[in-house]
Amino acid sequence: MIHSIRKLFLGKTYSETKPLESAIGKRIKNIVAIWNNELHEDIGIEKILRLFLALSQFLFPGIYIKQVFCKKGAAYQDLSMDFFILFKVGFPVFILKNNLQDNHFIFWIVVWLASETILYIPTLIFASDNFSRPRSYRRSMLLLFFNYLEIVFAFGVIYAQGDYLNKPLVHWFDSIYFSFMTSSTIGFGDMYPITPFGKFLVSCQSMFFLIFVVLFLNFFTKKIDHKGYFDHNNKL
Repeated sequence: MIHSIRKLFLGKTYSETKPLESAIGKRIKNIVAIWNNELHEDIGIEKILRLFLALSQFLFPGIYIKQVFCKKGAAYQDLSMDFFILFKVGFPVFILKNNLQDNHFIFWIVVWLASETILYIPTLIFASDNFSRPRSYRRSMLLLFFNYLEIVFAFGVIYAQGDYLNKPLVHWFDSIYFSFMTSSTIGFGDMYPITPFGKFLVSCQSMFFLIFVVLFLNFFTKKIDHKGYFDHNNKL
């Protein structure tokens, strides 16, 4: 039974036990590579942005989950991140369904976890000098879809927590519906922000999906020759 479960989730790789390089160690090497211009001759605002993105990952739990499971091997590390991402997708829905968004501690946990994803996507694009290429681009695209859902649901929690729209949110799904309409830039007009902060939130969400998600999809579909995460020849 255990063998079947392992094979279901891990496939042929379930027997791999080769430890990986420390996730935190790889991140430090990544920062050093950016600082020393080992792969790119970037200067000024570009270098500052790349350093900020690389350093920001230490503020969130993802890198520490990778650190814990790196000794089990790449397959177990990937699987742990799969479950972590699914948790981040389901957590905002659980909060909305149980009307917990007014709990300030829970609310800020949602914002914190969403911030990790919002910063992680541009990190893969702009600050991935020493990142290994993904084991599967299909898996990466699937996880990107879940990242999309996570941000939509997280913004739904933010909209539900405040009185930002032209009419009250009656059902728990109303805020998710409005978030989907915002992220897709459809905007049917039945709901719209009326407060300055509500308009700011909508602007930020629209900008994120128009710039970063489209750019990230562009990187995957073209598979451009790029040093770092998207480089097929990178064997780190």
